[in-house]
Amino acid sequence: MSTHDPAALLALAAETGQEAGRVAAEGQAGIAVLDTKSTPTDVVTEMDRSVEELIRKRLLTARPDDSVLGEEGGRQAGSSGVRWIVDPIDGTVNYLYGRPDWAVSIAAESGGEVVAGVVCVPVRGEVYTATRGGGAFCNGEPIHVAPAVPLEMALVDTGFGYSSARRAQQAEVLRTVLPRVRDIRRGGSACVDLCGLARGRANAYYERGLNPWDWSAAALIAEEAGARVGGLHGAPPNSELIIAAAPGLFEELHDLLAPLGADTDG
Repeated sequence: MSTHDPAALLALAAETGQEAGRVAAEGQAGIAVLDTKSTPTDVVTEMDRSVEELIRKRLLTARPDDSVLGEEGGRQAGSSGVRWIVDPIDGTVNYLYGRPDWAVSIAAESGGEVVAGVVCVPVRGEVYTATRGGGAFCNGEPIHVAPAVPLEMALVDTGFGYSSARRAQQAEVLRTVLPRVRDIRRGGSACVDLCGLARGRANAYYERGLNPWDWSAAALIAEEAGARVGGLHGAPPNSELIIAAAPGLFEELHDLLAPLGADTDG
């Protein structure tokens, strides 16, 4: 079996992600802020760091020549050609407040392409998995995006940044978007939002300011469930803007967002 076999990578990611999710869920009660990152509201807990360390240890014990990119621990070089992209707790503010919508995200990248992804949402008992070309699943059952609907009938998930300048611009964008869609939801975890889209809990999603660890696993899951996922003007998903929706609706939402400066801070 190839050391780059997506099924083997997925199996390791799923086992590791579920263990990490159990540890994080058991420690959620009474958790406190350890540090802040970009702003005072962009928090990191002790559990973020300890869970990422657990994930790194499990992955590199099994595959010591791989590289790892983690939200908390940064880059760790390897020689195998496989890179793991890890978010130990996506939705840390939700986690801090005892809310259920947070996730452990692990993606495996080979040759610069994400080939396997796992998103574990422990409090909800949901494990989302996908391999490129192999479909998307939740707890082993196939999942699919909802059929495309007209933009005015679309339930749209989004998220907001931490800086006040970015939030102000996002609010301006939302002023135009909100009257044009069925409604807006803001869940607080990009991973959970994209996986919810993948199983039909929303029709579309967009957000500015994400990092690869936020979207890598969940974007693959959404794509394998039938969504189109990308940036503006044919770009791949990126930190400027990510849009996800069923084909047809994706284009409508893209054309609404493109002239609004949704990929800028104003």
